[in-house]
Amino acid sequence: MFKRRRTKQPKIETLIGAKTRINGDVEFCGGFHLDGFINGNVRGDASGGAVLSVSEQGCIEGSVSVPRVVLNGIVKGDIEACDRVELGPKARVMGNVHYTTIETAVGAQINGKLLHKAVSGAGQAEALRKDDDPGRKEGEPVRKLESVPRKQEPSL
Repeated sequence: MFKRRRTKQPKIETLIGAKTRINGDVEFCGGFHLDGFINGNVRGDASGGAVLSVSEQGCIEGSVSVPRVVLNGIVKGDIEACDRVELGPKARVMGNVHYTTIETAVGAQINGKLLHKAVSGAGQAEALRKDDDPGRKEGEPVRKLESVPRKQEPSL
């Protein structure tokens, strides 16, 4: 009935091992996989398609700002993802999750708010609207739909 779209596995360029502890902020590009512990904020380059992957043993105490997050560990802080958040069955979030698209497995826990963000990039939303109105020209404003009053059914 419902077909799950398989997402492309990111290429991991940086790997932090289970016995590694980082005290301080981390900034990265590309794929970043965490099996260890980070006490600080994690920020990924939005223009480079950064992806953060946190395993069951991985833990971050700080905020996370990465376009795509695949979490199966612990984050004690807010997550802000302009693209996608995937929470596995062992994922634990103690903070708010700002997302555009979210996938949550059974067993994932969120202690905070889920805050939906509109699709980033006005071009994508504009393209979708343009397809709905083939007569509209490029740069022309989108017409607002008028509500049509419904006919009331006679009561019995």
